[in-house]
Amino acid sequence: MNLRQKITEDMKAAMRAGDTRLRDAIRLLQANMKQREVDERAELDDGAVIAVIEKMLKQRRDSIGQYEAAQRHDLAEIEKYEVNVLTTYMPKAMTEAEVEAIVAEVISSTGAKGQQDMGKVMAVLKAKLAGRTDMAKVSALVKGKF
Repeated sequence: MNLRQKITEDMKAAMRAGDTRLRDAIRLLQANMKQREVDERAELDDGAVIAVIEKMLKQRRDSIGQYEAAQRHDLAEIEKYEVNVLTTYMPKAMTEAEVEAIVAEVISSTGAKGQQDMGKVMAVLKAKLAGRTDMAKVSALVKGKF
């Protein structure tokens, strides 16, 4: 079963159970996936679905920070719930040690010498680590290596 089918099955289960919060969160995900399909005129594979989920997670985390700064804890709780739902569809996260090992491997395999090669390194890392770790942290790690 691919990721798209799992999301559809979870939506059906939430509707049968009468779980409106879960249903609404999954429906939001499906709407974003459908919008991307319409924009690109192609059916999404698992990698593209993960990219949609990553974008939604980033938006939710930004919103949580803004809502908490504005003392809107009720809205922040809704966003936190959506983050929890979305993270269930992400691949297993990598440990810091695994990420550091892959970063060191990519730096040596690409022959990167300094900051000017960071774009080349990040392109390879994004393909390898997409959805499995926070790319902002990876970027900081790569900067620290140079």
